[in-house]
Amino acid sequence: MQLSNSARWPVAGIAAVAVGLAAVVTGCGPGDGDESRARSSAAAPAAESSAGSSVKAAPGKGETCDGMGIDLEAPVTSSSEIVINAPLRQVWETHVDVEGWAGWQKAIATIERLDSGPLSDTSRFRWTTPVPESKFSPADTLSITSSVKRLEEGECVIWQGPATGKAITIEKGVHLWTFTEKDGVTHVHTEESWEAAFLDSLKGPDFDAVAAMLGGGLDLWLQDLKAKVEGSAAGN
Repeated sequence: MQLSNSARWPVAGIAAVAVGLAAVVTGCGPGDGDESRARSSAAAPAAESSAGSSVKAAPGKGETCDGMGIDLEAPVTSSSEIVINAPLRQVWETHVDVEGWAGWQKAIATIERLDSGPLSDTSRFRWTTPVPESKFSPADTLSITSSVKRLEEGECVIWQGPATGKAITIEKGVHLWTFTEKDGVTHVHTEESWEAAFLDSLKGPDFDAVAAMLGGGLDLWLQDLKAKVEGSAAGN
């Protein structure tokens, strides 16, 4: 990502912006925990980040989809996973119905397919998410254009693309999802990487704050997916 204001911000300001950035590719920030909630290797509360915590995003696990994975050499990588009490087919169909994301993901304002037909390894879609105004950053709306790079039906999908706004630009994000079913429940694993000149310029607690918040966004996307799928099953 790249901010239009080149001045070095205090950690609290960077963390505030990172809350919004976590919504960009991952869909949100960290949520409450229970036995079956998503467990993010990178999540850290905003209050800790603002205080200068040295928590860094843990690296992705290196899983792949048809041989392609995230960039493990990127400045920030993270991973998270969850168990959903539903068959894989139901989880998969909810996840790849990208046009329906705005109906169950809180951070997504708009979403549109840029092609037609079932999601495939040539599909593209564009979506937007707001970054709230704070005393450290103006309000912004980021537009993300994602290109699917690999897709194995019912098994995995990986996409990548930039996010652009008036104040913020993220050069490249890569997002991988894998799905496995056992005994009627589905395990979902996700990991992502970020490439951004701004991250390369940060040091110490400034970097830690952004890395932790960007990684933390994976949890709530998974929790929203779980709530959507299990809620739909309960309503049948």
